[in-house]
Amino acid sequence: MELTLCAWTPAEVYQRIERREPFFLLDVRNEDAFAKWRIEGEGIEALNVPYFDLLDGVEELVPQLPKDRDILVVCAKEGSSKFVAEELVKAGLNRVAYLQGGMRAWSEYLHPVKVGDVAGGALYQFLRVGKGCLSYAVVSNGEMAVIDPARFTDVYLNFAREQGAKVRAVIDTHLHADHISGGRALAEAAGATYYLPPDDATEVTFAYEPLRDGDEIRIGESRIAIRALHSPGHTPGSTSLVVDGRYLLSGDILFVGSIGRPDLAGRAKEFAPDLRRTLYETYRKLPDDLLVLPAHYAWSSEVNEAGCVCARLAELYAKNPGLRIEDEDAFLATVTENLPPQPNAYQQIRMTNMGKLAPNADEASEMEIGPNRCAVHG
Repeated sequence: MELTLCAWTPAEVYQRIERREPFFLLDVRNEDAFAKWRIEGEGIEALNVPYFDLLDGVEELVPQLPKDRDILVVCAKEGSSKFVAEELVKAGLNRVAYLQGGMRAWSEYLHPVKVGDVAGGALYQFLRVGKGCLSYAVVSNGEMAVIDPARFTDVYLNFAREQGAKVRAVIDTHLHADHISGGRALAEAAGATYYLPPDDATEVTFAYEPLRDGDEIRIGESRIAIRALHSPGHTPGSTSLVVDGRYLLSGDILFVGSIGRPDLAGRAKEFAPDLRRTLYETYRKLPDDLLVLPAHYAWSSEVNEAGCVCARLAELYAKNPGLRIEDEDAFLATVTENLPPQPNAYQQIRMTNMGKLAPNADEASEMEIGPNRCAVHG
């Protein structure tokens, strides 16, 4: 039997994770890169062996690998994993694949999921599965609004074409620090209006439409409302969006498993009281049955059986640990002390989103590598 080498795209890898089809992960990046960030999912067993340890051959590695499961070899950009996968096939293993584009491609893959209906259309969530970022498209009667888009504008433009819709509005809920926003570029490409909360725009170098508390953006013949709700705490301008009276797009304020961190602008003690007021006062006044749709997630367990990262507001008040700290001093300590490491290159990302830096594609990819780390517990 002739042994063959397979290449899996990020989409194929995620489909296997969604279907809970276990595979063995052989990650040949350096140990520190693997420790910080890797492909995860139910039933995935992983082994990290740096590429440079395999240059003299894979003979000692082969006995450590399963013979009855698919093996996926991954590296940073593809080349090293393809070489190692080829050597494993030569050594007699017949269920070996490598990840096309490596972890860079995994970090950039967007997976669309329909969340639910709105008047005249539907709301969709885009999971950036390798980074835990979430963006959204609201489609109604041939018009579309995009919220918190990643920098891969073609994904949203192609999706709009598939939906037979025209992008009319592009919204960033806040000035992002973990990923480079595609908001301005997408709005320009689509001829749409770009909205940004003005309290987060004091240093930006570009024109935008201010998005203030109570403002409504309406799309489609049904004129469904996307209503702005000022919800500071992660940033001064953080703004949630209530869509069609049914969905709460919470930005980086509230996640399914945690809450937003207030320290990415270096002013944690100043922002933390605002965060508490938003979560314990402003949000408590909202209808319990709103479906909360955050801008990030930290764990694969936050993706539900329908493939969506979401939960009812009442459920989060019952289960989310960040919403159950009644003592104010204890809350402030929780959100300002012993936080996870800050996102990779977050200061440069903030500068890029202000328009003060213009990285090329390779520089942007390097800036974004790694998990988002926008939550208090991540």
